[in-house]
Amino acid sequence: MIKFIYFDVGGVVIRDFSGTNKWEELKAGMGIKPEQAEAFNEIFDKYEPEVCVGRDVETLVPMLREKLGLQLPENYLFLQDFVSRFEKNESIWPVIKKVKDKYKIGLLTNMYPNMLDAIYKANLMPAVAWNIVIDSSIEKVRKPQTEIFQLAQDRSEFKGEEILFVDNGAKHVDAAKAFGWQGFVYDPTNTEKSNEDLEAILL
Repeated sequence: MIKFIYFDVGGVVIRDFSGTNKWEELKAGMGIKPEQAEAFNEIFDKYEPEVCVGRDVETLVPMLREKLGLQLPENYLFLQDFVSRFEKNESIWPVIKKVKDKYKIGLLTNMYPNMLDAIYKANLMPAVAWNIVIDSSIEKVRKPQTEIFQLAQDRSEFKGEEILFVDNGAKHVDAAKAFGWQGFVYDPTNTEKSNEDLEAILL
């Protein structure tokens, strides 16, 4: 029986880049030419795991300026560029509010330092009090590492089979299931169907 639900933030509680062309828009806005895309991706993919466990994402900006010759404004902020492209997913808000009456709920999310605060300041999150928040940049461990699920389970004080994890990343849901949790893959390109399916399971 489910007693606790952990929600991912990006791609579930809010609309991030998932299922959109916003990543390409961000790169174009930074002045990255098509022939530089691979080099940019290599740099970003190399360092993003470190960013998710506490490295300041702004430390990548000088590297990108140097290696790709980007003419970014002196006051350019990578974090702000990301968050300014996020949107609310108001379609899930009623679901979250309904399930909170029946279950304890929390956030389990891979975040860059200060990103969750920026998302809240941008007024993108529902007005709900989460019982627990597991932010990778604070905890210094990220999905899909086993340690983050152990930490989240310990904080919840529930058994693995009593926890449902809602994430838009199948590999993260698979990792949660392998750890003994229940899982639900949320489709950010079809939020209405995902919300209906989630309600059918929980309400």
